[in-house]
Amino acid sequence: MDHRTPEVNELANIMGRTNNSVAMRLNNFASCDPMLIERGIKALGDHRKQCQPYWDGFYNNQEGLIFESEKILAEYQNTDIESKYKEILTNIPDYVKGETRMRMIKTRVNQNFFRKMVLANYDGKCALTGIDVSQLLVASHIIPWSKNEVERLNPENGICLSSLYDQSFDKGLISFTNEGKVILSDYLKSNISKEYYARYFASIEGMQLSMPNKYFPNPAFLEWHRDMVFNK
Repeated sequence: MDHRTPEVNELANIMGRTNNSVAMRLNNFASCDPMLIERGIKALGDHRKQCQPYWDGFYNNQEGLIFESEKILAEYQNTDIESKYKEILTNIPDYVKGETRMRMIKTRVNQNFFRKMVLANYDGKCALTGIDVSQLLVASHIIPWSKNEVERLNPENGICLSSLYDQSFDKGLISFTNEGKVILSDYLKSNISKEYYARYFASIEGMQLSMPNKYFPNPAFLEWHRDMVFNK
């Protein structure tokens, strides 16, 4: 979060602020983070007081934080949230209005954010096959979106998989050990004599997920998947 950081420069240009002022405010927000406080991060003067209410309001509300941030960013970019995300909102019927419509938009925007975060974490490649065609990649939730609101947008709850293995993971046909190695379900193994088994599944048994840039799948989430979804 330095004035020379490209993302700081980009944000400063959008907001019409100087790089230094944006970097300073980011560091003031960082001074509210308990983990960073332990590392000795401090705000300048009393400026932490200006940031603390926002931190407290959104710390346990990631969905609200992302959506409100994207709405504000759209305004700075001289557009609105629906126009900016038109491509992923096309199948929301026009007759859906008011709070229902905004709730649906919020869900789509946040899911899109999660997808971008997970794909970036794996350099835009399937963690099993290395496929880098974005249209074939899915940000697979380990604990499904509907099952845990708190961890919906946690990057440790996502793995970048190509469509076949995303569906296999979602349906409990494959899972992963806490170390990230592939395990196959009994149902899949019952098809060992079939050509597709050798081609698409025998070849990945025991395979190690590629290492992400920062957020490795949370072992507790992987255990939940093995207990609640795998082999069921």
